[in-house]
Amino acid sequence: MLYMFLLYSEPGIEWPSDIIDRHLAVWREARERGAYVHSEALGADRTTAHTVRVRGGNVLTTDGPFAETKEILGGYYVLDCRDLEDALAWAAKIPDARHGSVEVRPVLQVPDWPYEETPPRRRHPMG
Repeated sequence: MLYMFLLYSEPGIEWPSDIIDRHLAVWREARERGAYVHSEALGADRTTAHTVRVRGGNVLTTDGPFAETKEILGGYYVLDCRDLEDALAWAAKIPDARHGSVEVRPVLQVPDWPYEETPPRRRHPMG
């Protein structure tokens, strides 16, 4: 079963210098066990986030994330897990669980959706 792991942190957190190595350890283990599907880092600077709503035919764009929260969504994993218990065990291994939080959600099968592989795309540089 597919699960998405949403990685949150507090603004201004000091990450350990080896945080990428810690994520790579999770990535390696997930790949070795056949659980890895996908992961990405997201722009964590609130100034790069925008929220779009369409109300009454009008497009409303606001700067920043939708939710009024201090935590910042900084990335995600999608892993293929046996069940929820397995997914929760994976969540505990993700470094963000020690420095922020990891939200675990099931990925749903939508009837008649054209699921297919997508080609590689350009990503924004970190900075």
